[in-house]
Amino acid sequence: MCFLVGCTHMSTADINVNLQRSTQTLNAIYKYYSVDDSNLLRETYPFDQNQSATYLASENQVNKYSYLWPYSGTLSAVNAILAADREILSYDSILIEQVLPGLEEYFDTSRTPYAYASYINSAPQSDRFYDDNVWLGIDFTDLYIMTNRTEYLEKAKLIWSFIVSGMDDQLGGGIYWCEQNKGSKNTCSNAPGAVYALKLYQATGDSVYFEYGKDLYNWTKVHLQDTDDYLYFDNINLEGKVDKAKYPYNSGQMLQAAALLYQLTEDQNYLLDAQNIAQAGYNYFFTDHSSFGSSCRLLKNSDIWFIGVMLRGYIELYTIDNNRIYLDSFQKSLDYAWENMRDNNGLFNKDWSNTNKDEKKWLLTQAAFVEMYARLAQIN
Repeated sequence: MCFLVGCTHMSTADINVNLQRSTQTLNAIYKYYSVDDSNLLRETYPFDQNQSATYLASENQVNKYSYLWPYSGTLSAVNAILAADREILSYDSILIEQVLPGLEEYFDTSRTPYAYASYINSAPQSDRFYDDNVWLGIDFTDLYIMTNRTEYLEKAKLIWSFIVSGMDDQLGGGIYWCEQNKGSKNTCSNAPGAVYALKLYQATGDSVYFEYGKDLYNWTKVHLQDTDDYLYFDNINLEGKVDKAKYPYNSGQMLQAAALLYQLTEDQNYLLDAQNIAQAGYNYFFTDHSSFGSSCRLLKNSDIWFIGVMLRGYIELYTIDNNRIYLDSFQKSLDYAWENMRDNNGLFNKDWSNTNKDEKKWLLTQAAFVEMYARLAQIN
């Protein structure tokens, strides 16, 4: 395998290397983030019990364990490994004996509809986020499609009931961000909400889910797309003010939703939407890099997990149009990360320019790298 040269298609050897990198990084997660006598994980390595999570609406928890969002990243990571190679039976046992039991410690049955809370149940009651639960719903749906185990579909349907409870007629529809702070409707809950619903339709054949998926896609496009470049803004508050920040995962999930809608309907407008978002994302979230020459680009700095979720959309589009340019740039970026962004423990820094090193490394960053390598390993 050749690093830091012009882009080329991925070979079988590359696929094996991606899978090896994925499993090696997951092993490092369990080595450095595990909590003794528990299925739970730490938020950071080295562990910092005074660290707060800025995404919580109320930050009054002692951060002894990771919050739900980072922990859920390990579910996505293990799912991606299993999708890449169902013969890796040890990772099936990690899913069943480690990841899922730990996840249930966040499952809140004290409020209805049942859903996953942002912190463990043995701590004081914490907020519940619709986007956190959407990501889990997608994972459980994918697990059902991959394994045909009905318990995964039942969990996905249960979570969907919570998501529906976060919809109303304010702003003409859409899903809120947080159950306890219904001040905005965010792309990060609505775009993956569309993906989630469409995957549930694929899993069940129930047209109700298809209609939800189509409606959420249309609502997000109307309210949160930047019509100048096809990318997506972050959120809109109930007064109609739009937060115009652009993050990779928001556009990436609308890319995936558009690709799924095209697969389900063969409506060329959805394919055009997906291709427009993909090109705009490539222009916005990647940059030229001297190590790659002129034929390939390097990812810009952003939250690594946001980038990992964006990759899901590009892979969905690739299954339709077989355009390799975007995935080749992801591959070369991840080659670069492996060679330049890891520390002596095999954990990743998050700066793609390799200028800054992280004093503490976030669990979700590591899980995102596991997922990205595994997803690229799935591409023939």
